[in-house]
Amino acid sequence: MSFQQGLSGLNSSSKALDVLGNNIANANTVGFKSAEVHFADVFANSLAGSGASQVGIGSAISGIQQAFSQGNVTATNNPLDISINGGGFFRMDRNGEITYTRNGQFHLDNAGYIVNDQAMRLMGFPADANGLITASSPVDLQLSASQISPRATSDPLAGTLTANLNLDSREGVPAVTPFNFANPQTYNYSTALSVYDTLGVAHTLTMYFQRASAGGPWNVYGTMDGATPQAFPSQLAFNTSGVLTTAMPLVLPSWALTTGAASPWSPGSMDFTGTSQYGSASSVDRLTQGGYTTGSLTGLSVGSDGVVQGRYSNGQARNLGQVVLATFTNPNGLQSLGNNQWALTSVSGPELVSAPGTGSRGVLQSASVEESNVDLTAQLVNMITQQRNYQANAQTIKTQDQILQTLVNLR
Repeated sequence: MSFQQGLSGLNSSSKALDVLGNNIANANTVGFKSAEVHFADVFANSLAGSGASQVGIGSAISGIQQAFSQGNVTATNNPLDISINGGGFFRMDRNGEITYTRNGQFHLDNAGYIVNDQAMRLMGFPADANGLITASSPVDLQLSASQISPRATSDPLAGTLTANLNLDSREGVPAVTPFNFANPQTYNYSTALSVYDTLGVAHTLTMYFQRASAGGPWNVYGTMDGATPQAFPSQLAFNTSGVLTTAMPLVLPSWALTTGAASPWSPGSMDFTGTSQYGSASSVDRLTQGGYTTGSLTGLSVGSDGVVQGRYSNGQARNLGQVVLATFTNPNGLQSLGNNQWALTSVSGPELVSAPGTGSRGVLQSASVEESNVDLTAQLVNMITQQRNYQANAQTIKTQDQILQTLVNLR
């Protein structure tokens, strides 16, 4: 027996206690991944030695491996707190240096960048002015707080207006003629919806439905903010089953505006597909249009696919960017930098960057954080075990000392 074995055991146990202490100290660190010590035995090299004649000369630390298992997910009140459920790392920009983290505690800085507590910027795919996200080289995600421009109902991007109604087949021709929108006795039914001109000013488009003849088609008239009514280009005709037969959509007439927008102005086309003529009271099931006024940013949300979406005061939502995740062939090859950050190394392999939910990448959850994956109970039990190992190795040194003392005292 020599001092070397006991000393190496003391060093190994001491190192293991250091790792356990670090795990316990970070039990409440968001995104922390616990580590464990791997031990290896040590043998002296001998040209003549073989199997049974070899005696070990102690132990050594063969490696310290981090366990990238999933931590518990806890809800928060910050929509920019983001947890990863599954594999992958957030990609961060630290003054041009790329680092990686599992800590998703983010907020906005004064320039609109999504940053962590160390002012590192979260990276992802950018979105254009219309909210279209294109997978490209990741950039620092910067959210604009400026108002979104209005969209006219007549804009092709707004689509076609739609109206889905039921016109009562029992209705007859109004007793009072001709049509006068100010006199409800000259039409059978009316409904209205808001439309928006090229400046985002809201106008009320009111439609009036008048039975043209007994059992026959319906005349449709429209007014814009109570202006002179205009007849729609075609009547609404139905077959004997109450199904609309008129070709759609109908190009709406134009009205003069006084808001400074383009005038005269037409809201576009109206699609009455789905409108019916049944023997029940006239009613409206759906009226839609794609225009809106200008709006200010009122809130943010992050989807499971990493898309950051802004909510605006005009009821609209727009994509502002998409968070990306990076994966590695060997995550244990990453270099720990502190502050929950890792750096790429040749051992980890190259980064593979894409949207959450693709490949082996996990999905994201907004307003939540991933807790440390440290199991305190297991760590404390392991600490007791390593303490006993340390004491046992110290005892071997004490025993060796007693043997030497006996030899010294021989006469």
